[in-house]
Amino acid sequence: IPLTEKQKAIIIGNVLGDGGIYSKDSNSNGSSYFYIKQCNKYKEYIYWLFDELENICPSVPKHKKAYNQWYFYSRYLENLTEIREAFYHNRKKIVPKNIKEWLTSPLSLAVWYMDDGGLDFRPKYHYSFDFSTNAFSVEESYLLVDTLKQNFGIHATVQTPLCRGKRYPEIYIGVAGRDKFLSLVRPYILKCFSHKIPPF
Repeated sequence: IPLTEKQKAIIIGNVLGDGGIYSKDSNSNGSSYFYIKQCNKYKEYIYWLFDELENICPSVPKHKKAYNQWYFYSRYLENLTEIREAFYHNRKKIVPKNIKEWLTSPLSLAVWYMDDGGLDFRPKYHYSFDFSTNAFSVEESYLLVDTLKQNFGIHATVQTPLCRGKRYPEIYIGVAGRDKFLSLVRPYILKCFSHKIPPF
């Protein structure tokens, strides 16, 4: 089953965020499957993703009562393997060195933001955005910052705030890039993520 450009953009955003692409050699015949889960308050998001990817999924989203989570997965597809091979190394998620060729759609950007982004909003004074990239290295975070600038015209920086005695990278979008970023992602942000968008 071929992926549409829209489906590919969504999956790339998810892979940078909370989604994953996996392969089980025993029954996949070289193919891979996509998997995503979210807590109950983001059920709307899970069903939106499923509606967009329904033709590649064997069943509707399911609810894990023990964890109060919703999840779904796709069929095994060879064209998902291409994405998995770019975004994983030794089963660990990475940012590929050619990320500029993958992260090209505002839809990918919005999906990634819904997964891993945050808003710092102080009425009348300030607002900024950030991406939690602590699953990636500082160098990989800089690759993403360069991509935001070159592909979307968004100025961002890498910061390393202290958390539990250790510094983790995050991408910060302040005054120089926030308006451009907001204009690109706002059309795609779902109601359940309205807290991630300034109220104006």
